[in-house]
Amino acid sequence: MSQSAHQHLDRLLSIMAHLRDPERGCDWDKVQTFETIAPYTIEEAYEVADAIARRDIAGLRDELGDLLLQVVFHARMAEEVGAFDFESVAQAVADKLEARHPHLFGDDDGARTQTERWEAIKASERAAKGATSALDGVAVALPALMRAEKLQKRAARVGFDWPDPEGAAKKVREEMAELDAAGDTDRLEEAGDLLFAAVNFVRLHRIAPEDALRAANAKFERRFKAMEQLAADRGTDFAALDLQAQEALWQAVKASERGKAS
Repeated sequence: MSQSAHQHLDRLLSIMAHLRDPERGCDWDKVQTFETIAPYTIEEAYEVADAIARRDIAGLRDELGDLLLQVVFHARMAEEVGAFDFESVAQAVADKLEARHPHLFGDDDGARTQTERWEAIKASERAAKGATSALDGVAVALPALMRAEKLQKRAARVGFDWPDPEGAAKKVREEMAELDAAGDTDRLEEAGDLLFAAVNFVRLHRIAPEDALRAANAKFERRFKAMEQLAADRGTDFAALDLQAQEALWQAVKASERGKAS
């Protein structure tokens, strides 16, 4: 790291210390806690991903800065209670990176594949933290779709998995029937079972469910807005149309997209 980079980082840490100063700090910043800042941390991580998806490199720089601020904020609060500081955060992740790459920084002979090595090291780390289950360590705060996939992958590592997508497809159909037949008190549970089964089916097709649903969201949003615009171009209020007319617009938008693609 260059001297200039050290200076900018030191400046950032100093600013955060000032903001958190009990006497001279910012009224908002100094009353925050880990719990109140956590939602902002998650939001900033998603904004980083959004900038990447939009290929907005200038925006990515800004969003990474906002995400770094979250790290600095949490580290400062931890330092105030004598738990750890930013320096120890950086040291811990540096130690972890070296430990997870023994073929580069240690004495690993490189005989195992990178995936095998990575999984073995992470399993060892979880065990050192007291994990007793293959599912321990899957963060509860993850988006539910992503967490479902991670839980299923962990279970698959110890052999608990469908041998092929057909078994998962059968389970999806089974869960659909159970949701249809469920009473009011069971509908939430059965709906969750259906979504969990759908994640399994998609995962076994080697597709990341989160990526697939994100793409579907984007496609729906694009087509819906195109329907609204098409209705407006025809001098019609989209919301005033009946479902049959709205469906006709939907099909028109789909046909237009297919025409552009061909």
